[in-house]
Amino acid sequence: MASQTQSPQPAIIDIQNDNVQKVGNSLTVLALRRLRRDKLTLAAMGIIVLLAILSFSAPLIERYVLNVNYTSTNIDKAFLPPGTAGHILGTDDVGRDHLARLLYAGQISLSIAFVAALISLVIGVTLGVITGYYGGIVDDFINWVITTLDSIPTLFLLIIVSGIVLRNSDLTGTIFGGPFALVFILGFLGWSGITRLVRGETLSIREREYIISARAIGSSPLHIMFTHIIPNLLSVVFITLALDIGNLILVESALSFLGFGVKPPAASWGNMLTGANQFFTKGPYLVIAPGLLIVITVLCLYVIGDGLRDAFDPTTID
Repeated sequence: MASQTQSPQPAIIDIQNDNVQKVGNSLTVLALRRLRRDKLTLAAMGIIVLLAILSFSAPLIERYVLNVNYTSTNIDKAFLPPGTAGHILGTDDVGRDHLARLLYAGQISLSIAFVAALISLVIGVTLGVITGYYGGIVDDFINWVITTLDSIPTLFLLIIVSGIVLRNSDLTGTIFGGPFALVFILGFLGWSGITRLVRGETLSIREREYIISARAIGSSPLHIMFTHIIPNLLSVVFITLALDIGNLILVESALSFLGFGVKPPAASWGNMLTGANQFFTKGPYLVIAPGLLIVITVLCLYVIGDGLRDAFDPTTID
């Protein structure tokens, strides 16, 4: 039999293509990944959380750990130095436990700064999105209001409003009196910067293709704002919130130092610093402790804001 010539079979090459297709990560996933590698920002977050837990656990710590009453006075125990038995950080000029007062003051300082920052944030984001999206006469009016507010020195404006509100006897004992007054004053006077920032971002976002497509299919402006614009502003919102809380702690401390902040017997880090200023030679620890807490808290919040800005930066290369 004649041999039959068989044509060669084409070789089959098995290409492993496992790594060709990769699933893209969202900016949030990338930001969280960067934050996990940012040890300094994580440490700052841990310090802030620890300070908040200790401050808002002040009643439990006062009763079960320190075994003192932060409002009780005893002149015989005035200016006890730190390390005294029963008084870890000593006592103040009227014998009150200094550590307990610092913890309760932390409640007020952190609460005022956080709630006031939230109020400013809500007002600023709302006005910024509306003015940036609609433009026109709405934009012109809001910008006129912002320009008018910014033309007045911030501290001067805060002192005037604080002096009027806090010295109004009709508001004493109401929600608008005491520490709550500072919350509303700082919150309703601090939205201009956030509005400018959000407005600029909204002006950029509204011209992108997916916004134009949403308009083309008949989406309402409210739907576009809540579905497409505000979610893209979350990174800016978180960064601004962290930085504003730090700024407001400094503002509250400055107002209390000038006598226009939280009034005794309520304690804040600012008015504790003010009250202890005249006793620096007798009890320097009374000045150092609240001042150090202010510095550490504000520094950590600035570090967190800077870390969030780096984490959410889309130009960052991993």
